[in-house]
Amino acid sequence: MTIAGSDSGGGAGIQADLRTFAFHCVHGTSVLTCITAQNTQGVTRVDAMSAQAVAAQFEAVMVDMRVSAIKTGMLLNQEIIQITAKKLVAFGCGNVVVDPVMVSRVGAKLLDDDAIHAMGDLLLPIAAIATPNRYEAQILAEMEIHTLADMQAAAQKIYKLGARSVLIKGGGMTGDLKAVDVWFDGDRLETLQTEAIDTIHTHGTGCTLSAAIAANLALGKPNLQAVQDAKVYVTTALKYALAIGKGQGPVGHFFPLQRLR
Repeated sequence: MTIAGSDSGGGAGIQADLRTFAFHCVHGTSVLTCITAQNTQGVTRVDAMSAQAVAAQFEAVMVDMRVSAIKTGMLLNQEIIQITAKKLVAFGCGNVVVDPVMVSRVGAKLLDDDAIHAMGDLLLPIAAIATPNRYEAQILAEMEIHTLADMQAAAQKIYKLGARSVLIKGGGMTGDLKAVDVWFDGDRLETLQTEAIDTIHTHGTGCTLSAAIAANLALGKPNLQAVQDAKVYVTTALKYALAIGKGQGPVGHFFPLQRLR
């Protein structure tokens, strides 16, 4: 299941998540939190779903189907974060991947302070895996992140907020740290590195990564393996990124089909 917003341009959000689930051969369900008017150049409008609508979507799926893993993306406001956390606890959801969408990978703030506090207080303690980017990790860990040592320290601090494991994404880092992520689960502190792909068409990478992690968890993979396999998927999708529109295109979720053309 993905609990996230809709991207009308199809590059991120629910659309990216469902394509990622399909690639991994798992059935995707969805809870829509907001609707955006969006394309490769940016977002021009956002309309939030009511908390009641979010709850109704979640309950409709959960009472009928066995959901093996869940990812959260853009939850938009404090009320939606609160109802999401409440329902995840009420239904005893275990494999929850929290992509704490608070700040974009270029540093633009996406949530207000009340929503950010709700994210840290209510949602992170439910997370099997939390996947903050550099700027989100800075907020959650209350520290600046410039070096690998900073990433490692921040991962350990965020772990103490309740998440069972933390993956700090290096997409917002510079230089040699650009394709480096840091993993911490209370025991293992790992530096994960994949090939850095030189492309501007990276729209939806964060959504895609957390969706791929959730799909791998649904397939029964251990947490760290789920993350490692998801990173390989995203890296390959970046190699086949789509140069569509006038701005930043999306990653190529369906790259096996592109290879056949």
